Amino acid sequence: MQKLTNKEEEIMHIIWKLEKAFVKDVMAEIKDDQPHYNTLSTIIRNLEEKGYVSYQAYGKTHHYYPIVSKEAYKKRFMSTAIENYFNNSYKNVVSFFAKEEKISVDELKEIIALIETKNAQGKDSEKSETL
Repeated sequence: MQKLTNKEEEIMHIIWKLEKAFVKDVMAEIKDDQPHYNTLSTIIRNLEEKGYVSYQAYGKTHHYYPIVSKEAYKKRFMSTAIENYFNNSYKNVVSFFAKEEKISVDELKEIIALIETKNAQGKDSEKSETL
C-alpha cells in the first residue's frame, strides 16, 4: 500500500464517505481550498494508479469507488505511525496522549476494561478448545 499525500488522503476520506462518486461529487464535498476540477481529476487518477480507487466508465466520465477500505488504511497508517514515532510501543502511544491531556482517566478505564474483556474471552476460548 503506497503512502498517500495529505491531499490524496483528504480526497480518499471523501470517496469513502460517498462510497461511489464522480469528480464533480467529490468537488462538491470540498469546503475549503477547493482545487481546480482538472487538478482534482488528476489526484483521483493518482489514487487509481496507487490502487486505492477504481472506476466504472460511462462514456468519457468515470464513477469512482474505493477498493481499499478505510479500516485497512487506518490499520496500515496507525501501524506505521506507532512504529515511526513511538518505537513500536502502544504504551508510548497512550503515554503520549496522557501527557498531552488528550485522554481522560475515564477513557483509560474504558480501554483497560476492553483489554480485560478481550483477555477473558481469549481464556474462555482456550478452555473450550482443551475440552
